Amino acid sequence: MDLKDKLVSSFLAFENNVDVEHPVHDIRSEAIKNFELKGFPDRKQEAWKYTSLNSLQKIDFSIFPKGINALEYKDVKQYFLHEIDTYKIVFIDGVYSSFLSETTHDGVDICLMSAALSKPMYKQIIDVYFNAVASKDESLTTLNTAFSKEGAYIYIPKNKMPKKPIEILHFATGNEAALLLQPRNLIIAEENAELQIIERHQSLTSNEVLTNSVTEIFAAKNAIVDYYKVQNDVDNASLIDNTYISQKSNSVVKVHTFSFGGKLTRNNLNYYQNGEYIDSTMKGVTILGEKQHVDHHTLVHHREPNCESHQDYKGIYGEKSMGVFNGKIIVDKIAQKTNAFQQNNNILISDKATINTKPQLEIFADDVKCSHGCTIGQLDEEALFYLQTRGIPKKEAAALLMYAFANNVLASVRIPELKMRINRLIANKLGVQLGFDL
Repeated sequence: MDLKDKLVSSFLAFENNVDVEHPVHDIRSEAIKNFELKGFPDRKQEAWKYTSLNSLQKIDFSIFPKGINALEYKDVKQYFLHEIDTYKIVFIDGVYSSFLSETTHDGVDICLMSAALSKPMYKQIIDVYFNAVASKDESLTTLNTAFSKEGAYIYIPKNKMPKKPIEILHFATGNEAALLLQPRNLIIAEENAELQIIERHQSLTSNEVLTNSVTEIFAAKNAIVDYYKVQNDVDNASLIDNTYISQKSNSVVKVHTFSFGGKLTRNNLNYYQNGEYIDSTMKGVTILGEKQHVDHHTLVHHREPNCESHQDYKGIYGEKSMGVFNGKIIVDKIAQKTNAFQQNNNILISDKATINTKPQLEIFADDVKCSHGCTIGQLDEEALFYLQTRGIPKKEAAALLMYAFANNVLASVRIPELKMRINRLIANKLGVQLGFDL
């Protein structure tokens, strides 16, 4: 039995453990039909031309974890942003860990998706927002929808802001020979609300782990959402991250994606602007080696006038790694006065590394400022020589040039402690001590 058939047949067992009377039941049932019809995407599809899931489909993944291994905080402290106090929503092998978590209902709801889906007090919110912006056609998103049960539920009411940032952490311990995880996050910021979120998926085992994650973010009028994704996993962990964002007038949503590790990572980031004077920002730094593969797919759909979007992705690829960037900006005819910027710059530090990049614009309005571009190159030999003449060894000189190349993405990180953490991760990936912190 291949993985697709195993998932479809497992849905019946999943239904037996959830409330079939719940309104979400119909959404799940429709989603599994869609996945059964379409199956896993393949390279015949333009969006997946450079990313193959064939090897993952041959692995006998466990769909439901049989149990979890207890983790001590000291064993995983390094993966938390422990320099500051944060709310924490922690999952171990897909199961919520109350011991490692710190949730709250003090003026805001920072808790579990399973609670939101099952308790009547959340029904009105679930009916309005759940699966409202996530794709009904993209097969891996519908697969997640079919098995949606657990993840983070964050609801920030009007004019509220959590007292501290929120961390969402998923740990895989190796309790299964191969494990498939499908977390589902729902994040809602009502009018004038503001929040900061840091998300991380971390495998603690050499066993195969595949995470198929879906996050829906809703930013109401004047809301501000800062979302940070830290992707620095082990060589046997793969991640497919589907994020869908719906914005209303005057809202600001920024997503930073730091991709430093993992066997295969696919980031699908989709913005939908549903109002005027919206600001949508997505930035990323990718540093890869060995045979690692990262594929960034972005979409910004400008549906109303007087809005902005800004994309800036930097990639550094070594050894036999492979990067993909496919960014699309759509400007509807009504979306006059749009200001959209898209840039993807890449450095190949190995003759065997590969990058495929395709920025795209589809503009149907005639009064806009839109630009896109990409570059692929190597380190500047003259700049490298100049630094060496100043007494800096070649390895450190190359690291400084690469750090400077990625620095403007770091400059927009609004959590200082996270900025310092990412700075150290970059130095570690480059294999040097830069000798300074941000």
